[in-house]
Amino acid sequence: MVAMALIGAGRIGQLHAGNLAGNSKVELVAIADVVAPAAEALAAQHGTRARSVDAVIADDGIDAVLIASSTDTHADLIEQAARAGKAIFCEKPIDLDTARARQAVTVAEECGVALAIGFNRRFDSHFASLKARIEAGEIGELETVSIISRDPSPPALDYLATSGGLFRDMMIHDFDMARWLTGEDVVELHAMSANLIDPAIGEVGDVDTAIVMMRMTSGRLCQITTSRRAAYGYDQRIECHGSLGMARAENVTLSTVEVARADGFRRDPAEPFFLERYDAAYKAELAHFVECIQAGKPAGPTGSDGIAALELADAAAHSADTGKLIRLAAPG
Repeated sequence: MVAMALIGAGRIGQLHAGNLAGNSKVELVAIADVVAPAAEALAAQHGTRARSVDAVIADDGIDAVLIASSTDTHADLIEQAARAGKAIFCEKPIDLDTARARQAVTVAEECGVALAIGFNRRFDSHFASLKARIEAGEIGELETVSIISRDPSPPALDYLATSGGLFRDMMIHDFDMARWLTGEDVVELHAMSANLIDPAIGEVGDVDTAIVMMRMTSGRLCQITTSRRAAYGYDQRIECHGSLGMARAENVTLSTVEVARADGFRRDPAEPFFLERYDAAYKAELAHFVECIQAGKPAGPTGSDGIAALELADAAAHSADTGKLIRLAAPG
C-alpha cells in the first residue's frame, strides 16, 4: 500500500479524504490543516490522525502527499514535499503566479519525484470516450472543438476576491481539456469577458462570463464558453467537429428517464455541481496516481500541463483586459 497524507481539510480536501480512505491501495496515515479542529474532525471521520504539515513532511514513512489546501500554499508545499522525496498530487492551480508555479515544478523535477496536477476531467469516462473516438478517426480529421462550462451559481464574493479570477480558477480546467483533446498547444488566443450576472463580482475584480477563441498548433480552432450561472444546473458539454462528422459529450443527468406527455417531453436535470458530476473522475485520477507510484511510472497530468494551463489563463486575462489577440510561442 502507498502511505499518503492529505494536506487541506476544506471542501475539496473532504472529498479527497473520502477517496483516499476508500482506495484499497492507499493507507491514509495523516491529515493536516492550518485549522487544527478541521483536520482533527476529518481525521476522526476516516480513522486516521491529525498532524502538522511539518510533521507530515518530516515523516519518512509517508510515501506521498495530496495537497488540497488553499492555492497560495501549493507551491511552497510542492517544494517541501519534493525535497523530502515524497510523490505529490496537487490540486489546481499550482499557484496564481505562473513564475512561482514554474519554480515549484522545477524543484520537483530536480528532486526526481512524481508530481501530478488535479485536472480531474481527463479521467471522466465520457470525455475519455470522446477523446478515444476522435483518436480512432470516427469523425475524420478533427477541425474544431467547442467546450461549454457553466456553474449553477456564482461562489461567495470573499472567495472570488482571492480566487485569481475566472480564467485561473474556473476556466483553467477547460484550457487543459482543449490541449488534452487536441493533443496540441495554443498559438493564438482572443478572449472577451463581461459582468452579466452580478455587478458585485466586478467590484471584487473578477468577471462572471467569458468566451475564449484559440488556434492550436495545427491550425485547428477551439472555443470555450464559460459562465458563473446556469439556471438549469451544472452545464458541462463538449462538441468536436471533424471532416467526417461530429462527436459530442452531453451533460450527465440525474437519470436517463424521459417522460412524454401532451405538453411535451421532460428529462431529469443535469447533476447539480462538480462534486456530483465528477465524483467518479476524482476517484479515477487518484487511482491513476497511486498506480503510477507503485509502478514507478511518471504521473500525470504533469507539472508542465499545470504550467501550460496557467499560461493560457494569463493570456486570456490579458486579452480580455486589452481586447488584443495574444500570440503564444510554440513549445520548443
